[in-house]
Amino acid sequence: MRPDRLLAMLCLTTGLQTFSIGAFPALLPELGRGAALADWQLGAVAGAFGLARMLADLPAGLLMTHHVRRALIAGPAVVLAGMACLVLGGSFGWLVLGRVLMGAGHTLGTLGALTTILRVRAERRLASALSALEFSAMLGILGGVTLVGALPGALAWQTAFLVACSPILVALVALKALLVLLPDDGGDRPWFARSAAAAEASPRAADRGASALAFAAGGAVALAYATLEQFVIPVRGSREFGLERSGIAHLLMLAQLCDTVALLPVGALADRLGTARVLGVVLLTFAAAMAMIGLGPLPLVVAGCVVFGLSMAGWMLPVGLLRAATPASQVAWRTARFRVFVDGGMFLGPFASGLLGAAHARVLPATLSAVLLTVGVVLLARRARR
Repeated sequence: MRPDRLLAMLCLTTGLQTFSIGAFPALLPELGRGAALADWQLGAVAGAFGLARMLADLPAGLLMTHHVRRALIAGPAVVLAGMACLVLGGSFGWLVLGRVLMGAGHTLGTLGALTTILRVRAERRLASALSALEFSAMLGILGGVTLVGALPGALAWQTAFLVACSPILVALVALKALLVLLPDDGGDRPWFARSAAAAEASPRAADRGASALAFAAGGAVALAYATLEQFVIPVRGSREFGLERSGIAHLLMLAQLCDTVALLPVGALADRLGTARVLGVVLLTFAAAMAMIGLGPLPLVVAGCVVFGLSMAGWMLPVGLLRAATPASQVAWRTARFRVFVDGGMFLGPFASGLLGAAHARVLPATLSAVLLTVGVVLLARRARR
């Protein structure tokens, strides 16, 4: 297996599949108006993506033990099925089903790519490799929201969504080159299984502490990210600031552009200074971004989008922290459990925002800002004691 070429192909296929993630948030207000959705329904549609990912994580993690290739093949096909439900259904149930299928498909692709990188890059610039994967994903997300913002506002949201998601068809073609680099090690092995070594291993106390912090940081970052991107920015932008589709898209593009620019430097910095130290600073920055976007007026929201993007450059750092405390035999299973926390946050953020509604819109941003601040301080304090 050639790690550098393999990493490049994983980045390419991942980036092409994430256009759909970037395209959705800017269209959320139009989707809600078109289907006459209440706030809780709007939050449920936005959060169904994360809920599906959370429910699929453990089965997908068991699948990754022996069948990474099959997961990488199935991922984009399931996403395409979800896109069809989303644009052809129209009712609340079909919208939720579409988002569920898209979430499950992205879980297969994401876990497949992460498991492959964690297996082949454990000893060689892991943080940089993870940042490269996230960089490609952010390019796809940025591409999706850019396409949505560039299309005519008179275009139906369904058409705009399909156009913005169309690069996934190229990902299907590129899969052939990726699969050549991956051995077909599944054979007649069980479809869903943990490795024997993973089942027997017992982590050390120090490893358990690092793992717990990785889980806490990953869950908090995902919860904050989904709250801002999937609900607060589009809904506040539309209702409080009167922004149209292009205005909301510009706010999202600003955050994603800053994220994309900072991703590789943050990964290199983590390789040099240590993942825990850099992650602690990132969490403090994220706490500030959450307060600015969730609680501030429009000028502060714009500045907050810049800080939000810079802090999102540390999205993969909890994975690096987790890998440092995880034996190779447990990578697939431990990563899947970690993704349950992450994708649980992806669901809970927009769903809780919808339940709280306009009357309590500032409760969740304020709470999340405090949580991010706390976890960041704990990480830095733990690092300082060593």
